[in-house]
Amino acid sequence: MAESKSTVPHFYLVADCRVDALLELRSQINAVEGVRVSVNDFVVKAVAGAFRDVPAANAIWTEEATRRFTGVDIAVAVSVPAGLLTPVVRGVERMSLGELGTAIRDLAGRAREGKLKQHELEGGSFSVSNLGMYGTSEFAAILNPPQSGILAVGAAQQRPVVQADGTVGVGTVMTVTLSADHRVLDGALAAEWLAAFTQRIENPLSILV
Repeated sequence: MAESKSTVPHFYLVADCRVDALLELRSQINAVEGVRVSVNDFVVKAVAGAFRDVPAANAIWTEEATRRFTGVDIAVAVSVPAGLLTPVVRGVERMSLGELGTAIRDLAGRAREGKLKQHELEGGSFSVSNLGMYGTSEFAAILNPPQSGILAVGAAQQRPVVQADGTVGVGTVMTVTLSADHRVLDGALAAEWLAAFTQRIENPLSILV
């Protein structure tokens, strides 16, 4: 991480996502017997959807060339007693939300038990780090080389929001920060990707299709 922070040209983009509709949809899904999904499952699935919308962003930097991907493999940060591990969920774009949640819970559980295999910690073009469960409002994460991006996810909190008619009301807002490798993602491409992610998070039915 120290090498990444000192040698990789990081830059950061921040977006506030309105998540009232997402939380309502999550409640409806979790009301079905035998189904359990988290906000983080929605986030990871929306990341994959944003790569489908902006495929040029699904790439990493290597010494030889920029490597581009067609599939979406995403590392998910997991806190363990010895620090932090980032197991990789492969083929996220092909998974249902329920399948994704099961896969993340399995990897996270085995990470905490020290039972991950080395290949489960390798690969991927992108990471998700969610500290919202700890009440953190906003933060910026360090890139996990050779990945070109990491999304730092804050807590979903009630805040004043301006409605479509110009009045001020209360809404649930989640702040996310994209850390990007400028060698792979320029500002415009990163902004396009973050806009696609925000669009999917704020319209959660698009995550399910």
